[in-house]
Amino acid sequence: MANAEIDPMMPRPWVVRRISKETPDTFTLALEPSDGGPSGRGGFQPGQFSMLWVFGVGELPISISGDPAEEGSLTYTVRSVGPATQALVSHGAGQSVGVRGPFGTGWPVAGAEGKDVVVVAGGIGLAPLRPVIYHVLRHRDRFGRLVILYGARSPRDMIYRKELAAWARHKDTQVLSTVDYGGVAWRGRVGVVTSLFKYLRLQPARTTAMLCGPEIMMRLVARELAARGLAAGDVYLSMERNMKCAVGSCGHCQWGPHFICKDGPVFSYAHIAAMLDRYEL
Repeated sequence: MANAEIDPMMPRPWVVRRISKETPDTFTLALEPSDGGPSGRGGFQPGQFSMLWVFGVGELPISISGDPAEEGSLTYTVRSVGPATQALVSHGAGQSVGVRGPFGTGWPVAGAEGKDVVVVAGGIGLAPLRPVIYHVLRHRDRFGRLVILYGARSPRDMIYRKELAAWARHKDTQVLSTVDYGGVAWRGRVGVVTSLFKYLRLQPARTTAMLCGPEIMMRLVARELAARGLAAGDVYLSMERNMKCAVGSCGHCQWGPHFICKDGPVFSYAHIAAMLDRYEL
């Protein structure tokens, strides 16, 4: 969480140092502080998010998608879907962005030590999980097998394609991807992400799973994992939706008894399974 001595509602100026195109509508931005202060407020935990303020346009919550061990910058992968995100991804190097945070709970990387880690992502949901992958690969001896399952709408919608190939070359790491629609040139797998489970051999008692993507995907994946013997307490989901203030004051992200910005965005499936199955909550 943000340092208590700093006003969590006050954006801090950062500058865009690098922007790269992932897909036709998705971009990755690397930011550095422009006010001469430290690069972060105590660093960030994989799974946390920031509020990015596009001056004159608006503010939006974006998960941090960079390496948690990398000092001096913060990285965000953003899909252009509205005025604020369009303005953000249109920034060029040297332009300023306001940053609040980091906020929220992170993925349970410490609790997953000694276990196999299964990462399941859909679309841009791979971005909030990328810090987990970086952390596991950086501390490879602390974890068992790393399994990455990734589903996208089409090959052109896949993000981090070069990294997916590079991750697959690491020891005890399995990377499987699939698309909903492949096209004539696609030679990979076609189908929903749950279709990838037939290629896995899970050890339920020593596995932690982390999921991020569309809610319907996460519901189906969580059920698939339960059917394969994983306990609900070993499955975690990122529930990013409706966050506005990031400090639990505005109430926009209230979900049952929880405020997603404060109590999440990462939740144990054991705590939210009943709510996840209820539509329009």
